Amino acid sequence: MSMFSLEGKVAVITGSSRGIGRATAERMAEAGARVVVSSRKAPACEAVAEGIREAGGEAIVIPCNISSKEALQNLVDQTTAELGPIDILVCNAASNPVYGPMKDVDDDAFDKIMQNNVRSTFWLANMTAPSMAARGGGAIIVISSVAGLQGNTGIGVYGISKAADFQLVRNLAVEWGKKNIRANCIAPGLIKTDFAKALWENPQALARVERVTPLGRIGVPDEIAGAAVFLASDAAAYMTGQSIIIDGGSTISDLF
Repeated sequence: MSMFSLEGKVAVITGSSRGIGRATAERMAEAGARVVVSSRKAPACEAVAEGIREAGGEAIVIPCNISSKEALQNLVDQTTAELGPIDILVCNAASNPVYGPMKDVDDDAFDKIMQNNVRSTFWLANMTAPSMAARGGGAIIVISSVAGLQGNTGIGVYGISKAADFQLVRNLAVEWGKKNIRANCIAPGLIKTDFAKALWENPQALARVERVTPLGRIGVPDEIAGAAVFLASDAAAYMTGQSIIIDGGSTISDLF
């Protein structure tokens, strides 16, 4: 298991009070990382951190609103002050305030999606990469989505933002690769989280996904967290600029 060890590493996971972010924080702590649990509301984060500590891991809470550049910089600065420089950055927090055709998305909703899903990740990666480079490397992981690979009628603008994530990690990979910083994406399919509840609580939508997915079901957060641990570890030391699709096979299926 040494290839997958994160012992002594400092990991920041945004949006980690629930869902994929929470599972990632918990699994990275199990692998030995000292984790920062971060989302907008401190009490929700503290519940996750307490669970990690009770299981023998190390975790602190730093609340952060990813739409604020100042809050993101504070996340980096406070992490460095309390735990040391960041070795692993997981950009998981995202927004999708609308569901429906793009023609019905107003400018404010469009701006919020692009701000929180693209620009905040751009900011946070740029804040973190220089210190990683100074210490000889690090890992940046962006949680994207299969929505960035397919056209769709319900979450089109969200899909645009997630397609941008793929290009963002490619750019980070080529800009920082010589400094041993690796940047990769994970693109989940439909996962049973609060964030995706509008989809999996809809019987028709759920039935369709289950029908076209070779594994015949939707995913759970731990099935994404394992890939995040892999990408952060030495097991992925020669992998950068890539996107791992974890969707039960739905994007390669000919089922309908």
